[in-house]
Amino acid sequence: MFDEKNWKHQLKYALRSVDEVASHFKIKSDEILKNVEKEYPLFITPYYLNLINENDLENDPIWKMSMPSELELSDSESSLDPLSEEEQMVVPNLIHRYPDRVVMLTTNRCPMLCRHCFRKRKWKRGERIADITPKQLDTISEYLEKNTNVREILVSGGDPLMLGNKKIKQILDKLSEIKNIEIIRMATRIPVTLPMRIDDELISILREYPQLWFVTHFNHINELTKSSLSACKKITNVGIPVLNQSVLLKGVNDNANTLEELFRALIKNRIKPHYLFHVDPVRGVKHFATGVQAGLDILREFRKKLSSLAVPHFAIDLPDGGGKVSLQPDYSNNGGYTSITGNTIDYY
Repeated sequence: MFDEKNWKHQLKYALRSVDEVASHFKIKSDEILKNVEKEYPLFITPYYLNLINENDLENDPIWKMSMPSELELSDSESSLDPLSEEEQMVVPNLIHRYPDRVVMLTTNRCPMLCRHCFRKRKWKRGERIADITPKQLDTISEYLEKNTNVREILVSGGDPLMLGNKKIKQILDKLSEIKNIEIIRMATRIPVTLPMRIDDELISILREYPQLWFVTHFNHINELTKSSLSACKKITNVGIPVLNQSVLLKGVNDNANTLEELFRALIKNRIKPHYLFHVDPVRGVKHFATGVQAGLDILREFRKKLSSLAVPHFAIDLPDGGGKVSLQPDYSNNGGYTSITGNTIDYY
């Protein structure tokens, strides 16, 4: 029998096809979306599915982030790996782009397959489950011990919290033993899409690592539920800082009011809005792109409304492994600067 509070049950009873979703919402199954599903699969937990407003599917932000769209197949020219992660993979599962930090890919599994995912190549139809192996972890550890300039590691995926507790502890134990690693960041969307995974047993493991930070991924206020906030509170209550990164998504959150509501709610709950990313130019994702100017306009609105606690960096991740660039509106004006009231103030 399905237990909605059991995270393993949530995965077991997840919906995996357009037909299952159509049956759940009592709507007609779409043959076009079935073609999309053949290329980019569907996977969504009952918890996250139930956040969708069934009376307004066409405009619902959760629906847009989780359900296949025919627009995913409209772009056949963009790269599956525009950030050149595969080229910058120095050993299996380890990306080394910046001198002082690296990204470790632990799995290609997620509790919900986000349609805007920049690693869609990792879960395209036909891709096998790829959890990190003990041998790969040993190889990564050896690389990091030799490259002492690396001070920080981002543990990513897929979603690393899809791994079992024993595996998570093995990874964190291994990384915490490396003397030059000062910060371990855990990048996860689990608090958003499968919050019951953050249980007491997991917290008892995570709290043992003083260098651990969490980076989660809320995009819309509708994702901030009692359950998701409770999961985040469990993390912050044991002294683990929580940052959030959002992606600016056309038709989902591309206006200042929507994001203001989200960011105010995050800081109220001790979650720091860290990044607001322009969508990456990944094949199958292009329809979510707003254009950079839309993000700059939103930042301009934030200047009048939000403190620095609530305002994230607006950033683009440059293709070809060029790294992140934080962007700001230009407030200079004929030797002066535009004030929050709109007039120009000279400053030399």
